[in-house]
Amino acid sequence: MTRHLPSLLLLALVFLAGCLPSPYYQNVEAVPHYAWSYDFKPTFTFDVTDTAADYRPYLIIRHTQAYPFNNIWLLMHVKAPGEKLVRTERVNVVLAEPSGKWMGRGMEDVWEQHLYLKTEDSFSFHKKGTWEISLEQNMRVNPLPEVMNVGLRVEQAPPKNR
Repeated sequence: MTRHLPSLLLLALVFLAGCLPSPYYQNVEAVPHYAWSYDFKPTFTFDVTDTAADYRPYLIIRHTQAYPFNNIWLLMHVKAPGEKLVRTERVNVVLAEPSGKWMGRGMEDVWEQHLYLKTEDSFSFHKKGTWEISLEQNMRVNPLPEVMNVGLRVEQAPPKNR
């Protein structure tokens, strides 16, 4: 039985990985020179067809161990289909526990995190069509060092039981 244990563990991991929710949308962009400047505002564009569903936006951030802060302030610019007006919201994303331990997954001195973008307003896509979300770093330091990649992941929330 112990001879087959590694094979059973591998099979269990493959099964569990298949159960993880797949993103509705996901894209990641490299930050030039690992220094996120104010003028680098990655824009993510995706289509929404189900306006009745709830969606959860997540920041994907990859940074080094040397990132000097335990959080990141972002300006999230959201443009709905067919609208010229862009809604902007300032969001604080915590990257480390109070003890200083990074959240997310780490390998060597690189950390990757998928963190919920908790906004003041509820996040819903009320119109069908192409949506645009831009992320802008809003820290006091420019450029913000040790940030390697930034991205957006949108998950469709499971339906609520009624």
